[in-house]
Amino acid sequence: MTTFLRDTATVFTREITPSVREPVGLLFEMGQPLLFLFLFGSLLDRAVGSSWQWFVPGILVMMCLSGPMAAGYTLLVDLIGGSMERMLVTPLNRTAMLVGRTMKTMVVLLCQAVLIIVLALPLGFRPHPAGVLAGLAMLVAFGVGLGALSFVLAIKSAPDGTLFYVVTQVLLFPLLLLSGVLLPMDSGPGWLWVVGRLNPITYIVDAQRALFAGDLTDLSVLYGTAATLLVAALGLVLGNRAMRQGI
Repeated sequence: MTTFLRDTATVFTREITPSVREPVGLLFEMGQPLLFLFLFGSLLDRAVGSSWQWFVPGILVMMCLSGPMAAGYTLLVDLIGGSMERMLVTPLNRTAMLVGRTMKTMVVLLCQAVLIIVLALPLGFRPHPAGVLAGLAMLVAFGVGLGALSFVLAIKSAPDGTLFYVVTQVLLFPLLLLSGVLLPMDSGPGWLWVVGRLNPITYIVDAQRALFAGDLTDLSVLYGTAATLLVAALGLVLGNRAMRQGI
């Protein structure tokens, strides 16, 4: 266990160091969420009740979806450049390679989410303290699972990476639009609402809105938690298998 923890810390340090040295890059990654927060959120004022209470949790899910989904890009770069192959021949535990990378994704996501919440407070966003903690925990678990799935996709896409770029670009916007992040799905046609219910992100968005509003016992929280745990478990199982099988 001591060796595993040491290997995990080694991989985590390797992955997080570039972000610590150039924190401006983290803000650049938040460009789209911040744009939606300050511009699109203002357009929704009074259109969906308390717009900030409704919109900010959706923005957090958007950020959680786009960031970890692209997390595999760093692994893909390592695969193409050959540095990942050099790591695989070291004594590093392969499960620790996955855990260390997902921990980096988790820390970055958590810092960005806290920043979004702080920036939204002057706009009128009033989150429930306990709900914020529960919501962030759900987002971290979801981000870890999604990041692990992104790593699997990167491994399967090597060496040219075409599959990774195609899948991430094709999936991202449909998942966002069909989750009700930007606009209420109830205002759309019936078939669109049905398709949205097939999207697991929809349940996470609903759960986040309930948690940040303080409705901790709302049924949507249960559904969102189930969807989150499913994504997290699937990502960690498949990611661990891919790392152990090697490239």
